[in-house]
Amino acid sequence: MIGKLSGRIDYRAADHVLLDVKGVGYIVHVSDRTLMALPGPGGMAALYTELLVREDLLQLFGFLTLVEKEWHRLLVSVQGVGAKAAMAILGTLGPEGVSRAIAIGDANAVRKAPGVGPKLAQRVVLELKDKAPAVMAMGGTAPDLDGDSMVIEPTEAPAPEPVAKAPAKPSARRQAQQTQADALSALTNLGYGPSEAAQAVATAAEEETETSGLIRAALKLLAPKG
Repeated sequence: MIGKLSGRIDYRAADHVLLDVKGVGYIVHVSDRTLMALPGPGGMAALYTELLVREDLLQLFGFLTLVEKEWHRLLVSVQGVGAKAAMAILGTLGPEGVSRAIAIGDANAVRKAPGVGPKLAQRVVLELKDKAPAVMAMGGTAPDLDGDSMVIEPTEAPAPEPVAKAPAKPSARRQAQQTQADALSALTNLGYGPSEAAQAVATAAEEETETSGLIRAALKLLAPKG
């Protein structure tokens, strides 16, 4: 199984790239968002990959993060959602958007993806709602390949002199993922069910960005109405 590829991009098409890995070219299908984040021809890139195997077809799909890869795997497990439809959903919403839409049961958001009708969107939300908490929690800890980690120096380049530098700050996306994962963990530790906790966190995240504020806002949403 091919789980990750690193190499030089030979060319970019509308929905895929040709990645040269030590002289072997791999056609890797990617979402619109991933394509926009990748460098142009000649640039170096790394992608997590999922291999689709059929009787008459072998296709590689590429992702910048393990969360995106996991959502693709879960989306294609829903009847009626093929690999390309899953990529369309991820390209439209992004992995964080998919997490939020499914956690709060927002089928209308899923419908925005090209080729996804109302019935299919509703099925996606219903079948994957209980799995959203685990993926949301995964987002705070799983490594990704965006930012500086996307760039791979050529092997023939001389090694630079070691210099002391401050630790890199986490990206805004990584911080948001970690904050939501921490809040979700805190709520489940308090005894709330993973599904209802994920829904509250996803809703509260629209207004709150700090962990403490996010937990307080989610607790208000979870408080009994009366």
